[in-house]
Amino acid sequence: MAERRLLVLYGSQTGTAQDTAERIGREAKRRHFQCRVEALDSYDVANLINELLVVFVCATTGQGDPPDNMKVFWRFLFRKNLPPSSLCQMDYAVLGLGDSSYPKFNFVAKKLHKRVLQLGGNPLLPVALGDDQHDLGPDAVIDPWLLALWDKILALYPLPPGLEIISPDVRLPPKYTLHYLAEDSMHPDGGLLQPTAPRAVPSELHPFAARMVSNQRVTAESHFQDVRLIEFDIAGSGITFSAGDVVMIQPQNCPEDVQQFCQLLRLDPDRSFLLKPTEPGTALPALLPQPCTIRHLVTHYLDISCVPRRSFFELLSYFSTNELEREKLQEFSSAQGQEELYSYCNRPRRTTLEALWDFPHTTSAVPPEYLLDLIPRIRPRAFSIASSMLAHPDRIQILVAVVRYKTRLSKPRRGLCSTWLASLNPEQGEVRVPLWVKKGGMKFPADPDTPVIMIGPGTGVAPFRAAIQERVAQGWKGNCLFFGCRQKSKDFYCQAEWEELVTKGFLTLFTAFSRDQEEKVYVQHRIQENRRLVWELLTSKSAHVYLAGNAKQMPAAVAEALQSVLQLEGGLSPSEAEKYLTALEQTQRFQSETWS
Repeated sequence: MAERRLLVLYGSQTGTAQDTAERIGREAKRRHFQCRVEALDSYDVANLINELLVVFVCATTGQGDPPDNMKVFWRFLFRKNLPPSSLCQMDYAVLGLGDSSYPKFNFVAKKLHKRVLQLGGNPLLPVALGDDQHDLGPDAVIDPWLLALWDKILALYPLPPGLEIISPDVRLPPKYTLHYLAEDSMHPDGGLLQPTAPRAVPSELHPFAARMVSNQRVTAESHFQDVRLIEFDIAGSGITFSAGDVVMIQPQNCPEDVQQFCQLLRLDPDRSFLLKPTEPGTALPALLPQPCTIRHLVTHYLDISCVPRRSFFELLSYFSTNELEREKLQEFSSAQGQEELYSYCNRPRRTTLEALWDFPHTTSAVPPEYLLDLIPRIRPRAFSIASSMLAHPDRIQILVAVVRYKTRLSKPRRGLCSTWLASLNPEQGEVRVPLWVKKGGMKFPADPDTPVIMIGPGTGVAPFRAAIQERVAQGWKGNCLFFGCRQKSKDFYCQAEWEELVTKGFLTLFTAFSRDQEEKVYVQHRIQENRRLVWELLTSKSAHVYLAGNAKQMPAAVAEALQSVLQLEGGLSPSEAEKYLTALEQTQRFQSETWS
């Protein structure tokens, strides 16, 4: 009998790919496979040549980039010196997660599939292309693909005699068990986020507890949106960064939500426990101290404010003692119930905590050791750094729009990280925030004579503030900024700073205040009005163009404005203008960073 071992490797940015990989892991256990589920970058890639059966689950991010937790693997896989027969004994399948509204839809999955094939791998199925834009989300593709995959795998690795597939009605054991400690061996929660002596440059596993220096609102009190300029002290952290880089912040749940959660699940927040993996070889979750209190677990680790996924309802249904609740949970976790689940969860952006409220009988019966299977960890949030080390040594500044919006649920929805950051007041005592820095997607020219055209409406201006500060500190001119907001008097971020640089001759500034007159004026209109200057900078001065901000309509409108500049000033045909812009992108002279 061939050894029935399956490896599931995932590259995940928002958690969907990880959730799907864990689902495949559970289905493998039901079929009596020894199965490991790991992030691509925590797997020792040198062992790949010995693997016989691998499923890759990977998301595509940004402009066709691999997720952060598979970048090391990605570089290794595309090394030129790998022999073409390296993976000839591997059977594999690739499941991609993407969004067809982006031009490079599922680019990473397609490229990975091709590369493993080049290295001699034997594909079990064509690559699956899950799409966020589908009415039923990526599951519309994943469900039928997985059925076909298990047929293929079981044909190669039949069930051992006398074993049946474990029925979906049977609950699988939890990933970890909790061992409560005696009351007197309690560890107070205070020592968990003390600034430690830096051993290496701070990272996701070893964030730096930076002191918040200031937290200042930069929109008028009467403005509908609360935007903050927040400054952190990173002295002694070993962190360095340049314009275009990103700071990652690890947020936490608010005390009211933590208290509610503990009440609903009948947990004592002050109990201490040790975690033990159920199966040998399973790694303990990073960042959780041992021993840990329930309060620390819920505050810093469990994402109780995220919109729950289908797998949440599936696992919850196993604990249900109430027939009505169980039927509803089973419907939400079935393929047929996905429309219903979407209307209940995704459309109104219902949180995990709110969903638990709606199933009170089930919730009070959840065994604590299943909490880590049930609820994903809180993911770090990325912010463009809005300051330069040359202008503000040992400091990081960010521009944060506090996320708050209405759905049909009575309570307004709030962004976990932005709400938490806005609530912190360094004037009332020391405040520390766990953070680290990573390279951003935007690179600014190293040549002082190369001008830059920056288009940054709203908080999209953040990376450009860093770039302008950096260039001005070196005495570089040729900085041109298109900034847009609603009203000059309410949300014109850093107005005094820009105006001073204009006076000193370091900055050319064009502003679009969309609501200050009858007809709306946006950055793309200002680009067209100043097309002679834009054309000259592009063609005579080889300027670089940068765009940052909200990914809805703005990027397409700006691209259209730039094409019309090329047509009207340069006499290019529409197709030539489009080609010109594509060529700028390919040579990194046009870079964009947008977020939804």
